[in-house]
Amino acid sequence: MKHTPIKLGPLALLLAVISICLTTLALLNVSTAKADERLAGKFAETVRTRYALETEGQELLERLYAGEKDGWEMREDGTLWRAVERSGVTLQIGLRDDGPDGYTVVNWTQEKEWEQDPHIADLWDGN
Repeated sequence: MKHTPIKLGPLALLLAVISICLTTLALLNVSTAKADERLAGKFAETVRTRYALETEGQELLERLYAGEKDGWEMREDGTLWRAVERSGVTLQIGLRDDGPDGYTVVNWTQEKEWEQDPHIADLWDGN
């Protein structure tokens, strides 16, 4: 019986290309997963901060309805204002005193000062 030799050259080349492609895709998958994890962590911290500010603002309103006006600023238009800051985010609360009916919220905003990424200056300006 005569044996025919099997030519492994093209098959070995194909397997090498496939293994390189799979390795590259695996590395991209791992780096994307790590970036997603970092972004999710930042988002979670932002949400925790915002909810903590909301809770603190509600507690301030509760104390105001109980008669504690300490820390509130009375403006010329008769509104009460209070700012609460946590982790660089500021909650601005503005209330109008409606007398015996209580208060009306005229402003309830959360603001964060924008910080420019220093690497943005390295971008091409179009010239």
